[in-house]
Amino acid sequence: MNLLANPTLRLFIGAALISLSPVWVRLVDVAPSVSGFYRVLIGGAALVIYLLVTRRQLHLSKRAWWLLVAASVFLSLDLWFWHRSIIYVGPGLSTLLANFQVFFMMIAGIVFLRQVPRTAQIVAVPLALLGLAMIVGFDWAALPKDYKLGVVLGLLTALAYACYLLTLRLIREGSSFRVPTREMAVVSMMCSVILAITVLAEGESLAIGTYEDFGWLVGYGVLSHCLGWLFIASSLSEVTAVEAGIALLLQPTLSFVWDVLIFGREMTVIELAGASLALIAIYLGSRPTSKQIQSAR
Repeated sequence: MNLLANPTLRLFIGAALISLSPVWVRLVDVAPSVSGFYRVLIGGAALVIYLLVTRRQLHLSKRAWWLLVAASVFLSLDLWFWHRSIIYVGPGLSTLLANFQVFFMMIAGIVFLRQVPRTAQIVAVPLALLGLAMIVGFDWAALPKDYKLGVVLGLLTALAYACYLLTLRLIREGSSFRVPTREMAVVSMMCSVILAITVLAEGESLAIGTYEDFGWLVGYGVLSHCLGWLFIASSLSEVTAVEAGIALLLQPTLSFVWDVLIFGREMTVIELAGASLALIAIYLGSRPTSKQIQSAR
C-alpha cells in the first residue's frame, strides 16, 4: 500500500517539510537574497523536471502569463523580507508573522470582494495582536533595533505573501488543472531571475562556499519548496477544511519547535501563551479560505 496515496498524510508531511524552510535559511552561510535565489532555482528546476517526466504541457493564456509575472514579483518580495526577518528574530517568530497573511487576505476580501467578515475573523485580529505582544514584549521602544526590524519585515512578508496568493488565485480562475504545478514551476523560475538580479544589485555573490551550504540549499529547494508544496497542493481538494486549517498551523508551530531544538531559542511561559494565542487567531482567521492554501512558505 502506497502511504502517500493518503491525502491527509501527504498534507501533514508537506506541512512538516515546509516548516523546515526557515531552518535552511539559518543554517546556510550565504546572504539572505542568495538563499532565496537558490530556493526557487533548485525547487523550480525540480518542478520543471517533474513536468517533463509526467509530460505535462503549459497551455497558459496570455493573461495568465502576465499574472505569473506579478506573482513572481510578489514571491520575490516575500522571500526578500522573510529571509531577513528569519535572521533578526529567528525561524519561529518570523514564520508566525508570515502566516499573518490570513488577516491581509481577510482585509482584501472585505475591500475588494465586499465580503462580510465572520465573528470569528473579527475576534481573531485583536487576539493575534495580543499574542504577538506577549511574544515580543509590550515595551516596543525597549526592543533592540534589529529585533524590531525583524518584526516589521515579518509583517511585510505576510503582506507580500497575501498579494502572491491572491494573484495565484486569479490565475487559477481560468485553469482547468487540479494542481497548479505548471504555474508554480513558472513562478519559481521567474522569481529566480528577479532574485539573481537583486543579488547582483546588492553587491553579493552567487557563489556557494562549502559543500555543506550546497546541501542545505538543495534541501531547501527540493524538500521544502518542491516536495512540501507538491504534497500540500495535491491533497487540499481531498481533505476537510479542518484538516487544512490544522496543517496551516502545523508549519509555524513546528518552526518554533525547530527554533528551540536546533538553535536553542528560549521561550518563557508568557511567550508560549502568546504563540498559542497567535496560532489560534491564525486558525480562526483562515477558516473560510483554508482549503485555498496553494503555496509553500
